[in-house]
Amino acid sequence: MTQTLRRFERSLPMALMRAREAVMREFRPRLAAHELTEQQWRVLRALSAFEKPLTTRELSEMTFLLGPSLSRITANLSERGWVRRSPHPTDQRSNLLNLTKLGETLVSQVATGSEEGYAAIETRFGVDRLELLHQLLDDLAAAQSIRGS
Repeated sequence: MTQTLRRFERSLPMALMRAREAVMREFRPRLAAHELTEQQWRVLRALSAFEKPLTTRELSEMTFLLGPSLSRITANLSERGWVRRSPHPTDQRSNLLNLTKLGETLVSQVATGSEEGYAAIETRFGVDRLELLHQLLDDLAAAQSIRGS
């Protein structure tokens, strides 16, 4: 028996990708104005959310970046003076990462454009609908985590 697939446009992974691309069209030019890629911004944004340095593993899990990619990105951000990489005191294989003062300043500058992007999305989509979407996505992620997927 042949199992039929859902219609392509009703594929959940593809719907999530379409929504991501639509949202990122709002943010990409704002990041490019600071010569940042989406992945670099994910790293900077994650580091800015915590008062303490993060391990490379923690950062990888938070940003959904694989180790080799994250290593290249953090090396670049470190060379640009935005991220400090220091040896982990007890794990020789890991580094601790945190923002430098220059990195904190950059995040503050990008945050202005980011909030403008969110305001534009909220205007078009609606504040309440955006909040509901966040809740539904959190629920979906939690449900899939419970199943072990």
